Formats: sequence, structure tokens, C-alpha cells
Amino acid sequence: MSGILNINKPAGMTSHDVVDRVRRITGVRRVGHAGTLDPLATGVLLVCVGQATRVAEYLMASDKRYRATIHLGVRTSTDDAEGEVLSSQEVQVSEGEVQAVLQEFVGRIQQVPPMYSALKRGGKRLYQLARQGITVERPPRPVTIHRIEWVKWDPPRFTIDVTCSPGTYIRALARDIGERLGCGAHLAALVRLASGHFTLDEAVTLEQVAEAFAAGRGEELLLPLDEALRDWPAVTVDAETARRIGHGQAVALPMSSEGRCRAYGPDGQLLALLEYNGQKGLWQPRKVFRGARS
Repeated sequence: MSGILNINKPAGMTSHDVVDRVRRITGVRRVGHAGTLDPLATGVLLVCVGQATRVAEYLMASDKRYRATIHLGVRTSTDDAEGEVLSSQEVQVSEGEVQAVLQEFVGRIQQVPPMYSALKRGGKRLYQLARQGITVERPPRPVTIHRIEWVKWDPPRFTIDVTCSPGTYIRALARDIGERLGCGAHLAALVRLASGHFTLDEAVTLEQVAEAFAAGRGEELLLPLDEALRDWPAVTVDAETARRIGHGQAVALPMSSEGRCRAYGPDGQLLALLEYNGQKGLWQPRKVFRGARS
């Protein structure tokens, strides 16, 4: 059993909690998620089951879209509503001032990750250090904010939709907007609206997944592996070429000699992900999926 589940993660659960629940529901041990959501957040969490864990890296590389509610005037230890309040002050900024500042964050920016994050320093997660009262310097990282769209002004809160590159911390964005406005801020609520082309409108709840598997219809909810590779060029090969790919051998293909592609066998099943080797002039299998050797 393999495939991708587009889960609408509920608030209060970690992404790992969701993975554990899917393991219990499906009976499959090999399960992972493609892009962490904090317990506070809800929305699209892509869960990979079986061989789909091998394409998780491509799912994580997709742009994300969020709806974020930001609370001005209150700084917290975690940069979101779950942290300890560090300071509070009256907010005296207008809707127009907030909207003007937002545009300063559109484009490629440098972002300092929150201390409460899963990034590692010296073999330990930053959040583990933060819980011990240890703060370490975090070098800024480049991220790209493609678009910020205004949704609602409800002072001292406002809501925006953010389309951004993978690796962007919306908590850090909320923090930095507050600092730029001079009043501080934290992330009050977050919904992931989309991860790549997977959208919240198409997501299912854990309850729906449990009901479907209990009724013997669970595999109907599993999206095929190649949904993670929709933008890759595809090629269908003959039986002999499929056999060679299944054994990890480089092959010649009648297609543009560049980049990477997905290869399908004569039966239409996904065989492997291939990468072009310019020195050999051949396509080299990088990931071969179960069943390709038969």
C-alpha cells in the first residue's frame, strides 16, 4: 500500500502525531510527512505512505500558501500564541501603515529562524535548547515571499494570505513585521491553504481516513506517487528498457537530454525517477520503485 494523503491537520496535534495516527489507521509502518506544521497550525499536511516516502523531498520542495492572523503589540517566546508573553504594549499603527510595511517583505529576504524550531545546532534541536533557557545565534537564511495579500483588519490583529518558498517560517515573518512596526507581534493563528498543487479544499480529515479504512475503502484516498512529480517530463519505455531501469542500468531515451524525468513501463506504472548523465549521454535511474524489477 503506497500513496499520498492530503490531510487537513487539526489544531493541537504535532505533525508527528498525525503520522502516528495514520500508521495505526493503515497498518503501514513506513509513513512520514512532507513539511512540518506547528501544533497551533491547521490545514494541508501531506502524509506519505509506503513507497511515497521516497518522493517526500519533492513535495517539501514546493511553494506553500498560508492564511496567517498576526497579533500586534505582544511579543512571545515562541513567536506564536503558544509561547510565554515577553512584552505587551499599546498599538498605535493604522491599517495603511501595516499594509505599507508588508510590501517590504515581498521578494527574496533574509530570515532568522525562531529559537523554537526543529533546526539543529551541535546535534540538538533548537527547541530543545530553548526549553533549557539557552539562546544561540541563528544565522539568517534566504527565503522568498512571492506574495502577501491583505484579508482582514481587526486591530490589534490582521489577517493575510502568504505565498512563499519552502523553509519560510510564518512565525518569524509575524515577529519581523511587528519589529518593523515598532510594536512587536506574534502569530495568533495559521492555516496552510496549499502545499504545491495540493489544496485545503481537497484535503481530508483524520476521521474521514479512519472511516474509509475501516470500511475497506482507504486506498481510494491515497493519491499516486507521481502526484508529487506532476511538473516533471514523463516517458513511457518498452519492456526491455523497463527491465534495465529496474536493475539500475543507465538507458538511452528519445527525449530532450537534460534534467530529470519520470519513467513509466508499458503497463503505465511508474518505474523510476531518472537523471540525465551528460558525460555518458544516458539517463541514470536515481530512484527505482518496487515492482520495477519484475
